[in-house]
Amino acid sequence: MKSKIRIPIFCFLLIFAASPSFSQPPGMGMRMWRGEGPCWRAWDLDLSPEQRKNLELIQQAYFREAQLLRAQLFTRRLELRELLIGPTIKIEFIRAKNSQIIELQAKEEERSVEYLVKVRNLLTTEQLQKWCPEQEFPAIRHRMYGTGPMHPRKTFPPPE
Repeated sequence: MKSKIRIPIFCFLLIFAASPSFSQPPGMGMRMWRGEGPCWRAWDLDLSPEQRKNLELIQQAYFREAQLLRAQLFTRRLELRELLIGPTIKIEFIRAKNSQIIELQAKEEERSVEYLVKVRNLLTTEQLQKWCPEQEFPAIRHRMYGTGPMHPRKTFPPPE
């Protein structure tokens, strides 16, 4: 009986001890596991003064647009919540509001890719070799590679 318990514990400890050796250090891109050097955000590359100025303009324009889209998304999600908890609301209204949210999310994703394309066009060939687009937005890195923090599911006490 003791050996049946020891084997799973040993396997768990072995996996737990080996897992840090397979993870990549923070700040490094996916290139490290392929044997290439580290990759960087565009701002951390050796940019010329003109490139820095243009990158700043691109970033300002993107963040203005992104802020507006995020505010709209936040509003639509609040509206969806209200529709979901309304006992007399028709399902068609809920689905329509959800479609609006999906549309805004797609627009936000499109803007992010457009930003990355503009940054890409700004960089030289040598800089492109050191650049990691996934470093620009943590959310994109999460979607591209499935990395990111796992959040525990919140549990709430049952209603009284």
